[in-house]
Amino acid sequence: MRKEYRKRIVDEILAFDLECMGAVLIEGPKWCGKTRTGEEQAKSIIKLQDPDNVEKYRAAMKAKPTMLLEGPSPRLVDEWQDFPLLWNAVRHLVDERGGVGHFILTGSAVPPPEKKKKDDEPPRHTGTGRICRMRMRPMTLWESGESTGEVSLSALFDGQQEVTAHSRLGLEGLAHAVCRGGWPESVLAKTPRAAYMKAASYVDEVIHEDVHRVDGVERNPDRVRNVLRSLARNISTLTTAETLLKDLRTNDPTICDKTLASYLNALRKIFVVEDEPAWSPSLKSRLAIRTAAKRQFVDPSIATAVLGATPRRLMNDFRSFGSLFESLCVRDMRVYAQLMDGEVRHYRDQTGLEADMIVALRDGRWGAVEVKLGAGDIDEAAEGLKKLRNKVDVSRMGHPSFLMVLTGTDLGYRRDDGVIVCPLAALKP
Repeated sequence: MRKEYRKRIVDEILAFDLECMGAVLIEGPKWCGKTRTGEEQAKSIIKLQDPDNVEKYRAAMKAKPTMLLEGPSPRLVDEWQDFPLLWNAVRHLVDERGGVGHFILTGSAVPPPEKKKKDDEPPRHTGTGRICRMRMRPMTLWESGESTGEVSLSALFDGQQEVTAHSRLGLEGLAHAVCRGGWPESVLAKTPRAAYMKAASYVDEVIHEDVHRVDGVERNPDRVRNVLRSLARNISTLTTAETLLKDLRTNDPTICDKTLASYLNALRKIFVVEDEPAWSPSLKSRLAIRTAAKRQFVDPSIATAVLGATPRRLMNDFRSFGSLFESLCVRDMRVYAQLMDGEVRHYRDQTGLEADMIVALRDGRWGAVEVKLGAGDIDEAAEGLKKLRNKVDVSRMGHPSFLMVLTGTDLGYRRDDGVIVCPLAALKP
C-alpha cells in the first residue's frame, strides 16, 4: 500500500519549473524523497533500478533509447544516471516536441562524463535551455511537523516587524532531530531507536556502495569512514584540508592530499557533503574576508551516525551539540531560502567578526543570522550582527532585511535593538 505523501517545500518549485522548462532534473542525496516527490506530479513513471525489468531496459537502450521515454507527460525517469545516454534522448525529445513539462528526472549522484568508445558515439550535451536542475535535501523541521511556523522567513524579507513565537521542541527534542535527521523514512519511523538505525544504515550505504559507484573507483571503506569521521568532528568549522589530513594520519599515515581530495569529491558528487560557501559583500573599509567554505553535511545525522553520537551524549556535550545544531539550522535554512530563489553562505573577516549564515536572495535582499543553542550567548550574538551591519557598504549591498539570532530556546521575539530572536522550531519558509 502506498504511503501517504507528506508535502515538501520543493513541490512548489518543481511545479513552477515544469511550467517553464521541457524537463526538470531533481538532484539530491539518496533517501531524501526525490522519487516520491516526482511521483506526485508525474503522469507516468519508469524506475530504471527495478530488478525485474533492468535487462529489458538495457536491451531498449541498445535498440532505441527513446522507447524508455514513451508515456504521458510529465514522465518520471527515476535514477536516470544508470543509463546516461538517456540525457541526450530527453534533450532530443524536448526539442522535437516543443513546449514544457515533458520529463522529471531523478538522480542521487552526479554521473561521470561519458567516455567515447567509438568515433561515432555522440557526446553528452549540457541540456541548457531544455533541462533545469532542482536540488532536493532532507526534510526540515517545518516539513516534519516539528516547527510551529510562527516566524516566516519570506515575511521577514518582506518587512514584517512583529515577531512572536513559541517552540514546542526543547533541547531534548532538538537533540533527537539532529540524530534522527530529515530522511523521510527516519521521520516516519515508529520509535527513536528505529529512526537512528535508519540514519546509520544510510551512512553504511554511503561507505560500502554509493561512494564507489559514483565514478567506478574502488575506495577503502575504512578510509571512507575515517574521512566522514574527520568531517563530523569538524562540522560547522572552517577546517582546512591540511588539518583534515593531520587528523586522518593519526590512524592512516599513508593518506595523501590527492587521495583526500578524491574522497571529498566523491562525497560531494553523491550530495553527502555540502559545504557552506563564504559571502563576499562590499564593505566600507578594506578588510580581508575569509573565503574558505564551512564544513557541512547535507544532514547532521550523517555526523552523529558516523560518530556513534546519541541524544543523551549530545545533552552532556553542549560544545558538540552546538556545532551539530548549527548544521541542523543550515540544512533547514537552505531549503527555506531555496523557495525564495536564495542561497545560504557564511561571513568571517580578518578581525574574527562572523555570521554563521547570510541568507542572500537573487534580487539583492539579504539577512544575517547567528546560531546559538542556548540563551546565554544571545546578547553577544546580537552585538556581532550589528557590527557586521555597520561594516557593510549599504549603498551597494542595501540594508539587511533582518538580523536574526536563531536558537534552540523556547521564545521568539524582536529585541529593542531590532535583532530578531527566533527558535529554529518556530521557523518556516
